[in-house]
Amino acid sequence: MIRVVSRKRLNVEKYNDCIANSIQSNVFGFSWYLDEVADRWSVLVLDDYDAVMPIPWRRKFFIKYTYQPYWTIQLGIYSKEVVDENEFLIELFSEFKYTSLRMNASNAFSMFHPYHLQKRLQVISLKDTYDSIFSKYNRNRRRELKKAKQEDLVENWNDNPKKLIDLFQENVGKRVSKITSEDYLRLYKLMNICLEKKVGELLTIYNKENELISGAFFLKHKERVTELVCSSDFKNRNNGANTFMNDRAIFKYQRNYTLFDFGGSSMKNIAKYYESFGAEDEAYIQLHRNKLPKLLRFFKR
Repeated sequence: MIRVVSRKRLNVEKYNDCIANSIQSNVFGFSWYLDEVADRWSVLVLDDYDAVMPIPWRRKFFIKYTYQPYWTIQLGIYSKEVVDENEFLIELFSEFKYTSLRMNASNAFSMFHPYHLQKRLQVISLKDTYDSIFSKYNRNRRRELKKAKQEDLVENWNDNPKKLIDLFQENVGKRVSKITSEDYLRLYKLMNICLEKKVGELLTIYNKENELISGAFFLKHKERVTELVCSSDFKNRNNGANTFMNDRAIFKYQRNYTLFDFGGSSMKNIAKYYESFGAEDEAYIQLHRNKLPKLLRFFKR
C-alpha cells in the first residue's frame, strides 16, 4: 500500500535507511538535505518504507503543486528492490494537480509517457586511470590546460563556501533571475552541512594575482561524485580556469570513486562542453503534468 506521509509524521530513521540502501540511492533524497532546500515536502511511502518518493511542494490559491527545489539535481523513487513505479505516479497525480519533478536515472516509468520530458546530464567513468581519462579530452580542453599552466593557476580545497556563492551570484546567478536571496542562504547552509557531514568538498581556483576566478562544490555519495554548483568569473575567462578546475577535480576523485557527474545539462552548448572531457550522456525523466483549471494556470506562471 502506498500512502502520503507528511514530513512531520515521517519515520526519519526508516526513511533515511531506505534512501541509503536503495537501488537509486543519492544524496538529494536524505531528510537532512531536503529539510534545507525545500519549502515543504512529503513522502509517498510503500508499505513499511520499502520504497519512498519524496515530494517537495508548495501551495498557491489553495492548490498544492510539486516543484524541483534549487540545489537538487535528481529525486524520484527510491526502492530497495524493483517496484511498480507507475503505482507511485497514480498516487502522485491524484494528490497534486500540477507536477514538475526530476526523477533519477534509474526510474523508467513505462506508463504515463505523455508526462515525460527526457533530460540528460553528463558523466565520466573514473574506473580508468587518470591518463586514460585525460587522453579523451578534446583539443580545446588540452589547449586550455596549457593556458592554465602558463597562468600559474592554483587550486584550493579549503575555502569558505561564501566565496563560491558570491562568485556564482555575480556571474551565473545574473542569468538566472528567479534565484532569490533566500535560495542563496539555503545554499550556504547546505554547503556547510555537507562539509560537516564530509559528503561535500569545495574547490576554488585562483590566478597569480590571488583573484578567485573559478570554483565548484562537489557532493560525494557512495561511488559517485556530483558537481552541484559551479561558476567562473565571466570577465576573466581567457586563462583556462574552468577547464583546470574540472580537470583537478577529476584527477582527485579518480582515485576513490567510479563516476564523475558534471551535474549536467540538456542545453546543447553546456552539454557539448562537458562532452569535450570525454563525458557521456546519462538520461533521466522530468515529470510534467498540468491539470490546473485554465485560470489558475495563468496565475501559476
